[in-house]
Amino acid sequence: MSPEPPPAANEPIAYRQIQFQVPPGATQLILVRHGESQAAVEGEPFELVEGHGDPALSPDGREQAELVGERLAREPIDAIYVSTLRRTSETAAPLALRLGLTPIVDRDLREVHLGEWESGLFRKKVIERDPVAVRMFEEQRWDVIPGAEPQAEFARRARDAVLRVAAAHPDQVVAVFAHGGIIGEVLSQATGASGFAFTPDNTGVSQLVVAPDRWIVRRFNDSGHLDVGLATRR
Repeated sequence: MSPEPPPAANEPIAYRQIQFQVPPGATQLILVRHGESQAAVEGEPFELVEGHGDPALSPDGREQAELVGERLAREPIDAIYVSTLRRTSETAAPLALRLGLTPIVDRDLREVHLGEWESGLFRKKVIERDPVAVRMFEEQRWDVIPGAEPQAEFARRARDAVLRVAAAHPDQVVAVFAHGGIIGEVLSQATGASGFAFTPDNTGVSQLVVAPDRWIVRRFNDSGHLDVGLATRR
């Protein structure tokens, strides 16, 4: 096919819309909240790991993990990260198996510490609209809960985790399986939004580009894989 002729000398230059390009040296983080975990049963507290409740995935959560793993296996992922809590490693397992990657554990990716409301009590307090829970949502601060991780420390921990992963993987794509609280905190820092502005669903996929000079949110709470899975079962 012969090339198109050049525009006439008097023809105006046309400028198409600029498409996003990942900046050189940036890291693309695919942030995945873990699948649904086991229900909290009164009188049966969750096992604790370093003071954090550590429930396993529920049957629905395991199915969600398979669906998100199948979906993300089509993306050019170079590494997988998980927290110290098993619901993240269990969610990452199907993807890790498909890609032949060994997940890297980063302690700072663990969920915000809920103080006296760990071991499953948090869910009960929120569902029953405990006055402290109501205040927590009004002020958009986890540390309203007695003994909870101070907000400034949590924010610093979340930022440190992002910077550490990005520094280890320039020009790569990394799947980070973490928790709703920490993903929300990271995205809030990236955008300057309020503390609870971002609340991802179980296995909701978000995307953050960590460039040397800025953080760029490219996707939030994409859960289309769950819709596909439900449609397949019908």
